[in-house]
Amino acid sequence: MAQSTTKHNCDEDDPGHDPPSLPPDGHILLCDDDPELRRLLASLLRDNGYRVTPIGDGREVTRQLKQATVDLLILDVMLPGKSGLDICREVRSTSTVPILMLTAKGSETDRVVGLELGADDYVAKPFGPNELLARVKAIIRRARMPGEPHRASLGRNLIFNGWRLDTLRHELRNPDEVIIDLSAGEYDLLLAFLEAPHRVLNRDYLIEVTRKKTAAGFDRSIDVQVSRLRRKIATIEVGESLIKTVRGAGYMFVGEVTRG
Repeated sequence: MAQSTTKHNCDEDDPGHDPPSLPPDGHILLCDDDPELRRLLASLLRDNGYRVTPIGDGREVTRQLKQATVDLLILDVMLPGKSGLDICREVRSTSTVPILMLTAKGSETDRVVGLELGADDYVAKPFGPNELLARVKAIIRRARMPGEPHRASLGRNLIFNGWRLDTLRHELRNPDEVIIDLSAGEYDLLLAFLEAPHRVLNRDYLIEVTRKKTAAGFDRSIDVQVSRLRRKIATIEVGESLIKTVRGAGYMFVGEVTRG
């Protein structure tokens, strides 16, 4: 994080640091082995209304997730021993808690691998506080969209028209139980539709949930992804599509979705 001249009087082990006049806007589990960066990030997040549990050992992540409800896991890739990517993989095998990865500047491989393993977003070091806060708010906001209960408390399978999306394994099976390959963007797009059936989702929101904000000015790429996803989940009836175009507004998933 970019260095700040503002001194933060913060003890990262003090659970009462949250401003008393501002109720926590979410519980964030912060895992970074750099004590100074961990202290600064914890202070920044607490000052903006979040409850923060900072830890420096990646081996503590699983235990912390079992002990308390967590709204967001901020996870550094470069951890000693077990890497953040390994931890991300392990967490995704049992939990759908949103994950924000902290990566080294220019480390495109880590970012791509992290997203493929199920991370929700990433921030490259060094980063400014406003960028981090914007991404934290966006991830938690998506997880709390009106009418969408928190994913972690729900069944892992989303079922529609005989298809089944396993949200822990990130695996889509057709009615014949054949696994259908999905790119990371296609998976996020399908998940967004299945979590909001019969609701119109505009392109800006779909760009956000598929992490394509870096492609500003190319929002038509969402149309291409929708087209590809349509073909992959096409129904038997010719011309029938589960994803309808709502002219001038966006797209809507018209199938019935259940959880199991």
